[in-house]
Amino acid sequence: MTKPDKATITDIAKRVNMTTVTVSRALNRPEKVKKETLARILEVARELNYVPNAFARNLKSRESRLIGLITASLDNPFYAKIIKAISREAKKKDYSLLLFDTDGSPELEERAVDTLLSYQVAGIILSVVSDDDDYHPAYLPKLELTRIPVIQIDRKLAEAPFAGVYLENWESGYQGMHTLVEQGHRHFLVVGGPEKSNITISRLEGIRRALDECPEPTQLDVLYGDYTQAPAREAVNTYLASGKRPDAIFGLNILITLGSLEAIRAQGMSRDDIEVFSIDQVPYADIFGQPVPCFSHNTYQLGLTAINMLLRKIDDPQYDPTDEIIKGELIL
Repeated sequence: MTKPDKATITDIAKRVNMTTVTVSRALNRPEKVKKETLARILEVARELNYVPNAFARNLKSRESRLIGLITASLDNPFYAKIIKAISREAKKKDYSLLLFDTDGSPELEERAVDTLLSYQVAGIILSVVSDDDDYHPAYLPKLELTRIPVIQIDRKLAEAPFAGVYLENWESGYQGMHTLVEQGHRHFLVVGGPEKSNITISRLEGIRRALDECPEPTQLDVLYGDYTQAPAREAVNTYLASGKRPDAIFGLNILITLGSLEAIRAQGMSRDDIEVFSIDQVPYADIFGQPVPCFSHNTYQLGLTAINMLLRKIDDPQYDPTDEIIKGELIL
């Protein structure tokens, strides 16, 4: 019996009564079409079992022994144990790892996804460049259609159908600020990521809840930036140079905390003058007798959970994973 031909863009266009140009645009540049149009095209594409031509070969057979890992920044020590856990577990199952660092660039992220699809990887672990609700990468419809298993880590991509492994963000903000309040501090500078980042929003909600519970007046200043070191250093340096003196600086990730520490030193001060608290551990600080109190997450466990979810999905396409949350602990 002759096998039916694979569905094409033309087949989809006929079914939805639209031009092939519109269908192609929806699949490759979804931000250029109306939401209703995109939803209809994707629905029909799934019904017809459409797979983009460039990536069709061997996708169903899952013969590839490659797993892709896309991270937003290898500069961030946060990813070190995650990558180690994923790599070790993949080796146990005879998979090799293809690692991409997007350096916070949406363009590099899209290129990484396309490259992994061209390699016909068995699965992808994805840490996107932004968890802003307005971030809708053009590659998402194409990634959905390939049906390659995808697990997200750390940053949740809005409206993506893939499960993920994330941190306990609200609790980390709440516990960190509660600790600083208990120590007697009342004036705080929080240095966060982008203002619309859901991670920053959630951590700030926890911080504000802890301050609401304080019976005495408090002052909270917030600096937004990104999750890297240099912008945090520059922002805190400018803040301190203006003459402001908080009791404590709360960095919402490791690199932000490191940038804040640099700024304190640049202003001729030390942690005797300003307390510092971090979300997740600042590496090697304890070796030099300067450990930074933090709310720490088990990032090795995050990586291990993510790769095990992915491997199970590869082995069993009917498996429907749900989001997992990695809890943290105070380290003072």
